[in-house]
Amino acid sequence: MFDFGMSELLVIGVVALIVIGPKDLPELFRSLGRFTAKMRGMAREFSRAMEAAADEAGVKDVAKDLKSVTSAKSMGLDAVREATAKFEKWDPLKNAARPTATAPKAEAASDATAPAASTAHGPATQALAEAKAARHAIVKEATEKLRKADPVETPLDQAVAEPKKPRAPRKPKSDQTPKADA
Repeated sequence: MFDFGMSELLVIGVVALIVIGPKDLPELFRSLGRFTAKMRGMAREFSRAMEAAADEAGVKDVAKDLKSVTSAKSMGLDAVREATAKFEKWDPLKNAARPTATAPKAEAASDATAPAASTAHGPATQALAEAKAARHAIVKEATEKLRKADPVETPLDQAVAEPKKPRAPRKPKSDQTPKADA
């Protein structure tokens, strides 16, 4: 409550000795001790009375019920914690599937635009990857046939092959001619 150091207590003691006198000083300390003891006793009694009133009102039971209702276990958060712990420990590279042996390696190496060799995690994923590879092979084959059958360049091929010619600069309008300094 009060923060008195030794130097402050010494100053108070010297002032009390001078003002009160040496005869009445012990009586003052006794009465001061009794007063502080009574104050402490009253504070203890007050806190006990408040605790007893709380017990009678059932505050402890309500607090206990509130803690049990808001606990992580009753709300299902313990399952969430377990799931997050499993997720944090999960290593995606540990269970990663290896490339399948069905994809021809020479064809994949020669074609830079071909999709990467499929990795299977399950039968459904494997089927999707195989269907995608089959579609890609059909498109590639059709593209090659069209290129062999029609060697004429398309307008897109011509646009890519020929650089654009620069435009001639615009002529300024008559009202936009620069004015001579007067």
